[in-house]
Amino acid sequence: MNEELEERLYREGITLADIKKRVVAMFIDEFLLSFILIVALWDSFANATSTEEIINLTNSFVFEYMLMKIVYQAFFVMQYGATIGKIAMKIRVIEIATLQNPNVLVALNRAIFRVISEMFFYLGFVWGILNPSKQTWHDLTAKTLVVNA
Repeated sequence: MNEELEERLYREGITLADIKKRVVAMFIDEFLLSFILIVALWDSFANATSTEEIINLTNSFVFEYMLMKIVYQAFFVMQYGATIGKIAMKIRVIEIATLQNPNVLVALNRAIFRVISEMFFYLGFVWGILNPSKQTWHDLTAKTLVVNA
C-alpha cells in the first residue's frame, strides 16, 4: 500500500479488515446463498431419486447461481457497503478514491471479478492474504479496500 493511502486511512481512522473476518463473512454469504438456492429448487431436489440426479440438477443451475452471487454482492456492496456476512463481521467495502461505499459500476466490477476469482481455485483470495493492503483480485480491479466498520 502506498504511503499516501496509508496516511489518508490513518487520518480518517480507518483500519483494514482482518483476513479472518473476511473469511468468516465469505462463509456466511456462501451459506446464505446456498440455502436460498436449495429452497428455490426444493421441489426438484425432493423429486430426485439418486445422488447423481441431485448432482446433475445442481450442475444445471451453475450459471443461475453465479448470476445470483453477482447480483447479491453488487447490490449489497453498492447499497450498504457490505454483504450480510460483512455486516455480521462488522467490516465493509470502500472505494479507495472516495473512502465511501462503491458506486454501482465499481460494485458490479467487484462482484464479477469475485466470481471469476472463485472459478480459478480462489487464487484471487490467496492473493489477498499475501498482499500488504489485503486486496484480493476483485478489490484490485475495482480499486476497493475492505475495512473495519
